[in-house]
Amino acid sequence: MVVIGVTGGVGTGKSTVAKMFEALGAVVLDADQLAHEAMEPKRLAWRRVAETFGPKVLNEDQTINRRALARIVFADPEARRRLEAIIHPQVLRRIKQALHHLRSMRSVPAVVLDVPLLVEAGAQELVDVLLVVVAPPEVQRERLTKQYGWTVEEVTERINAQMELSAKAALADYVVDNADGLERTRKQVRQLWRQRMSTRR
Repeated sequence: MVVIGVTGGVGTGKSTVAKMFEALGAVVLDADQLAHEAMEPKRLAWRRVAETFGPKVLNEDQTINRRALARIVFADPEARRRLEAIIHPQVLRRIKQALHHLRSMRSVPAVVLDVPLLVEAGAQELVDVLLVVVAPPEVQRERLTKQYGWTVEEVTERINAQMELSAKAALADYVVDNADGLERTRKQVRQLWRQRMSTRR
């Protein structure tokens, strides 16, 4: 089983690339989804977030108000580090459990870890292949504004909060350029898939 770590900057299209691998036969583990699950009410991460940031980050139904939490952590690097210290261990634990289970099945050709902060979290040892998805800053900004309705300030805060994209790309085994349309991106993904699956046999 080949484990492919897909990461990159916010708005570069990591999840789009992960879905392309899924269409080819990979199982995708989505770190954002795992983080959502970890912060469900009454779970350990939920309790720690509520204790750390207070009732202002909770909705009336006691779920985490992710936008309120984001406003806090993206404006304050120390607050962001505290949140990451709560969430990252929980997500990594769930990923390791899932990988162990999938390996035991012996029928899964590849697993894609869709993890935005894979490098920052020091989780590179979990993957056989590190793939970084890139796109120009203007493309990132346009996508984030359209997809989430974020303000210019919110987009800038999120881009600036992440590791420099060129630094991530320098660490990559493969770089996928997702700036010029889905077909060009899909062609790059298929080429990588063929290459990795052929060396696996």
